[in-house]
Amino acid sequence: MATDKKDIIRQKMLESQKEARVVRKIVLIVSIILVLSIFIIGGGGYLYIKSALEPIDQNSKVQKKVDIPIGSSVTGIGETLEHNGIIKNAKVFKYYVKLKNEGGFMAGEYELSPSMDIPEIVSRLKTGKVLAKAAVIMTIPEGKQLKEIAAIMAKATKQKEADVLNQLNDESFVKGLMAKYPNLLTNEVLNSQVRHPLEGYLYPATYSFYKKNPTVEEIVTVMLEKTQDILANYQEEREAKKLSIHQLLTMASLIEEEATEKVDRRTISSVFYNRIKKGMPLQTDPTVLYAQGKHKQKVYYKDLEVNSPYNTYKHKGLPPGPIANAGKISIEAALDPEKTDYYYFLATADGKIIFTKTLDEHNKEKAKHISNKK
Repeated sequence: MATDKKDIIRQKMLESQKEARVVRKIVLIVSIILVLSIFIIGGGGYLYIKSALEPIDQNSKVQKKVDIPIGSSVTGIGETLEHNGIIKNAKVFKYYVKLKNEGGFMAGEYELSPSMDIPEIVSRLKTGKVLAKAAVIMTIPEGKQLKEIAAIMAKATKQKEADVLNQLNDESFVKGLMAKYPNLLTNEVLNSQVRHPLEGYLYPATYSFYKKNPTVEEIVTVMLEKTQDILANYQEEREAKKLSIHQLLTMASLIEEEATEKVDRRTISSVFYNRIKKGMPLQTDPTVLYAQGKHKQKVYYKDLEVNSPYNTYKHKGLPPGPIANAGKISIEAALDPEKTDYYYFLATADGKIIFTKTLDEHNKEKAKHISNKK
């Protein structure tokens, strides 16, 4: 009996080993199939994308007139190019643009050919190599406030400055833009404390328009599209810092207004964040001037008493909204401040900014470099 039991056990062990060998073979075969599938699919995907980036016909002599309307999105541009037989796949165009962080495409009528690859087409759309000359060219510098931008727009379009500004502030007009750009323009811009809903949202750049009398809406649409394209490059950093777009543009505008060409904006940014973290008011002069609606060389103690939610001497944290537009350098500084233990800074007459850690140090530097201020 004992021998029979041993034989049975031995037999079962042999069967188990046999089954295990079979299972291992099956697993090995499945693994090989999976690996091969991944290579085949991956290789096929790579070849497909590579092909889609290449010209439709490298030897084509055809030149097609393609109109890129004002306010076109990347998706819309890709679909237009595919529809006109200039590119193979609109989605590949879109993903290429996003991957390469391209943007700033200019509206107009272009002469394009199926012999062009996507990088060449992107380059042409960015540089604005169009058939017709621009009827209106408008340059918006960095650090400009909405009233100043309205004046530039009015001059470029031969409209009254007051009419342009009124339209930019019109709630129904702004709500229409919010519907077009829900991720960019949120309810924060309609906060009752915000002076101008579009303040800080019209990106500083040179804009070309190919009709003689573009409307305010057409101009603003292009500018908002530019802002959206720029900010899309920083979405991960913004979300990691837990900033809304409105907060980011507000912080960037403070940095833009305080900075000079000689200063590192990231250091200014560090002072603002350090003060917020410690519960200190930002106490930045440009917000006082914005609250007063004035441009002045000096800010006096009496100015600090202005009763406004924008007065960062009276109110802690960020003001209700941006106080001007900001360029990329200031936006990047707002997202990536330098690591410092500075809480104060002041600008000297020659444009240099002195950073200090304590109020005592700040007052000493102030006595050296600034007179009759505050």
